[in-house]
Amino acid sequence: MAPKSSPPAKKATTGCACSKKSCCSGLTTFFKWFAILLAVLAPIFYVLDQNVDQFYVFNLPQLDAVSKAAIEAHPGDTKAIVKYIVDELKADVTVSRYVNTDEQWVFNNAGGAMGAMYIIHASFTEYLIIFGTAVGTEGHTGRHTADDYFHILTGTQLAYVPGEYEPEVYPPGTIHHLRRGDVKQYRMPESCFALEYARGWIPPMLFFGFADGLFSTLDFPTLWKTTYLTGEQMLGNIVKGKF
Repeated sequence: MAPKSSPPAKKATTGCACSKKSCCSGLTTFFKWFAILLAVLAPIFYVLDQNVDQFYVFNLPQLDAVSKAAIEAHPGDTKAIVKYIVDELKADVTVSRYVNTDEQWVFNNAGGAMGAMYIIHASFTEYLIIFGTAVGTEGHTGRHTADDYFHILTGTQLAYVPGEYEPEVYPPGTIHHLRRGDVKQYRMPESCFALEYARGWIPPMLFFGFADGLFSTLDFPTLWKTTYLTGEQMLGNIVKGKF
């Protein structure tokens, strides 16, 4: 009887660990095109970032002045203060076409804090909202691609940064400036409302604004309303030539 032949030995695998060569080839192609895209977009973004201030229509002295005038005219009356601010901005011919007077409030959960907001303006480089709560809240500011100016209208906001032993205190009439890239813990111990103005690159900030709704509260009706109102403002301002 002839001896049984042993099965051929399997060849040792070398190089790519994928079952098919197309797997590694596909990954290589992806990273190649990603690198090309990054190389093309990086200088474009750099140029845009150096000139982003050309897209702004609101200015800080104007918002500071109208906020303080509203507080002086209606101290402690948040509803009247908000109306005063919106009316003044709407009467200013330089910004009136970019001001939303349709006062629609929606809950906002971000960084563990909860409040509500009314979007006065939203575009790719600026947003202006009334944000606050009547019961107090506390959370993480987020680390953003825009400078954020929090004009306190009623109540008090506290802020904290690591290494400090005393809180930053912001009463009505003051501005809490969160610089782009910085982060703080903040708290509104009781009722507190503010005119919040952000200038810089707004779209990346939306991930922070939606994260709690997607992964914590699961409040999809609020997410939908927030998306609709924000998108309506951003697209509407693009049509007007405002980026």
